[in-house]
Amino acid sequence: MTHRQRISSGTPWEDIVGYSRAVRVGNVVEVAGTTAVDEHGQVVGVGDPTAQTTYILTKIGHALNAASATLADVVRTRMFVTDIARWEAIGRAHGAFFGDIKPVATMIQVSALISPDLLVEIEATAIVVDG
Repeated sequence: MTHRQRISSGTPWEDIVGYSRAVRVGNVVEVAGTTAVDEHGQVVGVGDPTAQTTYILTKIGHALNAASATLADVVRTRMFVTDIARWEAIGRAHGAFFGDIKPVATMIQVSALISPDLLVEIEATAIVVDG
């Protein structure tokens, strides 16, 4: 059986909902939907999709590092946004992190996220190539 490494962010929601911030199995790392909520439960960048996207991708980078991966290992991102008209601000922030990496990416408008102050949620998949 392949080893399953679970990475936790320590939030109470993980036990309530039954999920991990990230999971690594073999060379694949999946990072759960990540929002711009800090360690105190406060939304970062209220009203600012660029700030939220930047904060989220930084959080994703930390989760990847805990799984012995980096943003350079990301092969797919999925962005859920509450207003597709703001796609360019979100896309530019995504490009600042992934401009040279260029993972496949999807951006989908959703009717709402868990808080009305959240504008963006992002998931990521990474494949770590050893050596």
